[in-house]
Amino acid sequence: MTPGDPTVRQALGQGDFVRLVYRLGRTSATGVLTIHAPWQRPEILVLRRGALVTTETDIQGRVAIARLARFAAATGATASFDGGAQTHPPGARGLPLVVWARQHLEAQLDQTRADALTAELAGARLSVRPEHAPDSANLDEADRRVLAAMAQPRRLDQIWPLARTPRFRLLCFIHFLRQVGALAVAGVAAGDSAPHRAPAVDSRLAGALRILGLSEATDRDTVKRAYRRMARAFHPDLQPGVPEPRRRELEARFAEVTAAAETLLG
Repeated sequence: MTPGDPTVRQALGQGDFVRLVYRLGRTSATGVLTIHAPWQRPEILVLRRGALVTTETDIQGRVAIARLARFAAATGATASFDGGAQTHPPGARGLPLVVWARQHLEAQLDQTRADALTAELAGARLSVRPEHAPDSANLDEADRRVLAAMAQPRRLDQIWPLARTPRFRLLCFIHFLRQVGALAVAGVAAGDSAPHRAPAVDSRLAGALRILGLSEATDRDTVKRAYRRMARAFHPDLQPGVPEPRRRELEARFAEVTAAAETLLG
């Protein structure tokens, strides 16, 4: 899908929605992103200069963040982008899509997944694809040191001392770069190296993993932690006073998260 082409509809597989909005944010896209889901009517996201337009009442962007997270977890959806549409109220607030994508992806990483990522990338040489790297305006000094260290292919154990940042923070950033397509991996851990590919899982388990924001290699404790985190976010009784439409949305999301956890925990 390219900005400005409203006729193309892109199927959204695992991780595709986050990558799509990241790239729309990175290119400062303005227009209308439409999400087509089989279980509901199409939903509209209005973008302005790479940010999701929010309402005046959504001061901290919580409603916008919840909407984006819901689309990121959805299965069987498609998306289309009309870069020619520029409709937004004067003075509307905006949630930067690049910032949201990074926060969303880095929140997926816990210590167990960080250790798995370290083991998976051990021995591989990592570098950055400039065409997908985040703009420096969205980076701090530690991020810039990481990118400078990855200007040429290096192993994780070589990047860490040059980055001068805590190990977990470095791994979160690398996980983010990988998920948005900005990480180039060469060597024994390369994603196209057949002996290292993860075994396939059936569609039911894959859908449950996607809903909880987990990878295929996940143990029971990780599933439980992910479920508790998402249950706190979506349990309707923990958000008293919300409007009835929002409460119904929370109830549906909570039920979906619970069903996914039950599928994985068996």
